[in-house]
Amino acid sequence: MSGAAASCMACDLTSGKQPLPGGVIHRSRFWTVEHCIGPLGVGTLILKPLRHVTRFAELTADEAAEFGPLLHYVAQALMAELSPDQTYVTEWSHAGWEPGHIHFVVQPAWDSQRKQYARPGPAMQMDMFTANVTPDQDEVAAFCDKIRTRFEANPPDSTQRKRAVQQ
Repeated sequence: MSGAAASCMACDLTSGKQPLPGGVIHRSRFWTVEHCIGPLGVGTLILKPLRHVTRFAELTADEAAEFGPLLHYVAQALMAELSPDQTYVTEWSHAGWEPGHIHFVVQPAWDSQRKQYARPGPAMQMDMFTANVTPDQDEVAAFCDKIRTRFEANPPDSTQRKRAVQQ
């Protein structure tokens, strides 16, 4: 991984310096797909550049070109596996007010979550962080195995991608 910061949790998870529950789901030329380590629920995935980047505008043209199709594939895969009512995509890039390794949270959401959280979207994510209920690691690992199998059987760069994700 190039451009890693001295103390970057995202880089440490990607490089294996810190344990990553569920392991790497998919790694492309420029991006990695991993399960979120925070309290955003089983099935919440992270899409982040392999290179340490703190601003979206700093992506190379190649990184940016790969981003859109991979993000689309991740959202399709979550829809196929979990059938959420919505899939949130949010960029996180600050630790406090310091720029951090950008990463995109791809979170399945269900209308039934309104019983626990007053507001949807990023407000729900913040409420989930406040509640700080982390998912069961065995459930995370099982989900990662299942979604990894989908990625391996039908890689995001496959010409059969759309048809395979919908199966």
